[in-house]
Amino acid sequence: MFHVRISLFSQTKALENKIDLFHDKIIDVAMTFKKAIRVFLEEQRSAEYKKLSKQIKQIEHDADAIRRDIENKLYVENLLPDLRGDVLHLVEKLDKIINKYDEVAHTFYIERPEIPSEYHMRLLELCEQVTDCTENMAIASRAFFRDISTVRDYSQKVYFMEHESDITSAHLREAIFDSELPLANKIQLSSLICKVADVADIAEDCIDELLIFTIKRDI
Repeated sequence: MFHVRISLFSQTKALENKIDLFHDKIIDVAMTFKKAIRVFLEEQRSAEYKKLSKQIKQIEHDADAIRRDIENKLYVENLLPDLRGDVLHLVEKLDKIINKYDEVAHTFYIERPEIPSEYHMRLLELCEQVTDCTENMAIASRAFFRDISTVRDYSQKVYFMEHESDITSAHLREAIFDSELPLANKIQLSSLICKVADVADIAEDCIDELLIFTIKRDI
């Protein structure tokens, strides 16, 4: 079914560039977040973590500006009229991934959780799975505009990594509640772990809708 190899950008190079930039922001925020959590585990709320948190905030602001520009071009210049609604919906859903990364990074900065060293490796593993999930989501979405024959391949990677992140987050939360930490610490850490895992859930929601849009293009 997924055999169409036609780019949507025969009408405008400017829109192509904007959508490419938007996908770049998703990958940028994922990589920066992963680095930020590693720094937080080593240094807590250090100057370096504050710097990375601000970088994530800047990426979120830049992505919002790019999203608005894409929306403006689609409407004002009447581009991709047959797919405009789907494209707008997809971009808005992808923007939620970036917003969630910003929210989680800021929560770590505000709450300053004390994370025992025995949980560091599993939290880093969770972050690796979540960021891998969202990066593959960005690649799948980019493929939707350029070569939808590859969308399904990257979609399967998103589903796999989201499932892995569910398993890792559940095991990590179970270990924390089985520990001797004070209940307040357990609840705080559990909430933060859920927020990190939520990023992969949003990516999975995006891929569900992307596959529907892909089928519509292929009919």
